[in-house]
Amino acid sequence: MLERALELAERGRGRTHPRPTVGAVVARGGEVVGEGWTEPPGGRHGEVVALDAAGARAAGATLYVTMEPCAHHGATPPCVERLLAARVARVVAGCADPNPEARGGLERLRGAGVAVELAEGELAFRARAQNEAWRTWVAKGRPFVTYKAAATLDGRLAVPGVRWVSGEASRRLVHELRAASDAVAVGMGTVRADGPLLTARGVEVARQPRRLAFGRGPLPAGSELELRPRGLDEELAALAGEGVQSLLLEGGPTVAAAFLEQGLVDRLLLFVAPALAGTGPTLLASQVAPLRLSRLAARQIGEDVLLSAYVHEP
Repeated sequence: MLERALELAERGRGRTHPRPTVGAVVARGGEVVGEGWTEPPGGRHGEVVALDAAGARAAGATLYVTMEPCAHHGATPPCVERLLAARVARVVAGCADPNPEARGGLERLRGAGVAVELAEGELAFRARAQNEAWRTWVAKGRPFVTYKAAATLDGRLAVPGVRWVSGEASRRLVHELRAASDAVAVGMGTVRADGPLLTARGVEVARQPRRLAFGRGPLPAGSELELRPRGLDEELAALAGEGVQSLLLEGGPTVAAAFLEQGLVDRLLLFVAPALAGTGPTLLASQVAPLRLSRLAARQIGEDVLLSAYVHEP
């Protein structure tokens, strides 16, 4: 049932910002009597959608929900109160709510006599990862930062005489990543060398991401990027205050090293191309402290291999 709730939550992806996407299933005796996911801003939370679908059949039932029901008055009343009014007997949550203003729902339910359970292991990780950007935004006051780069088998970021390191399929995926991000950024070295647009092109785009340049200006004439010249911590906090929850960092080795040195990268995406360059810039411009990454995964993207890993798990 929790697997089903995770599937339902995905239907709200990209439509619930700035809220997280949450899926819920109401079941009695192994039968689903109601299900739903978070509606766009101003609408109902996933738990309430599922309870509305279940109606009177929610009494004595189990609610499976991807995140702990909220316990505070925000844009909507607390989901906990609705669960108690529906006389749900048991709640199984995929993960806890990291929002200091809204968490504590499971404790309130337990105190009211409702049996509660919090998922563990892989299911719990998947529930957290589903809203990893939002979780970082509310818990750390900064965007979730993904550093993306393309490299050859010998770790070089460019191949002499070749425009692109990665293949067409990888480049298309990068545009999809941009379209799914609140902001895309590079450093001033990349701005001066390449004049990047950083727009999402050739893919479905609900809204273009904000396009940023970290570092000291000035920006070249005609650049449409936003200059962010202050310290990285300060700039990321300011962006979070402006509603930026996810940042795709596409800069070169200098800005990548700066972000890593300050502990501001959460996930790495490295497109490895079947090529040897022999010379050229490497992944990082300077040596950073040793880092142990987690959840390393690899998948084929066209002729390339995409390596992904977390620096900070959600």
